[in-house]
Amino acid sequence: MLSPNGQMIFSETVAGNIEVKLTVLAISISHMSDPGLQRVFDNVAASLARDIIVQETVDNLKEFLKVDRVVLYYFYRQWHGRVTFESLSSENFSIFGSTGPDDCFNGEYATMYEAGRVRAIVDVEIEAIHTCHRDFLRSLQVRANLVVPVLNQRGLWGLLIAHNCQHTRSWLPSDIEAMQKGAQALASSPSIQTK
Repeated sequence: MLSPNGQMIFSETVAGNIEVKLTVLAISISHMSDPGLQRVFDNVAASLARDIIVQETVDNLKEFLKVDRVVLYYFYRQWHGRVTFESLSSENFSIFGSTGPDDCFNGEYATMYEAGRVRAIVDVEIEAIHTCHRDFLRSLQVRANLVVPVLNQRGLWGLLIAHNCQHTRSWLPSDIEAMQKGAQALASSPSIQTK
């Protein structure tokens, strides 16, 4: 969402409202159901709330930044992940399900992102990065890259990533701030805080 002056707004109320509605529904179901069914419902409700807030966040960021692609790269185990959400300017830029180059993303990089590292690459062709990283970004049609960590209570949960695929881009402080706010909104969501 954009404020009247064009700034990015991340509303935790959307996910919160969804979680409240699902909780009310769960309470009404709990009077009719067994505990096993209630646990299944609770898990589905939490997943749905998480999915909605993540998709809303990547959609809002893509619109605000006016980029070709914003994705969430989720770590399903230590330093192994995949793109689980994306918002695109064109379906041609889809990388849904892509995994990263495991030999490039290691404990050293993970430690930097766990410490809050933000990485803004203006042009992947001239940036001083490892060859495997450059080749990986090329394979995804990336020309400019902005990466911020999503840090929850357990540590590095994922990476929020914006890609310009057609042109280079000098990332502005407001671009970086919007991405950081998006990552913070995700990390503070009850459905993500402890996952």
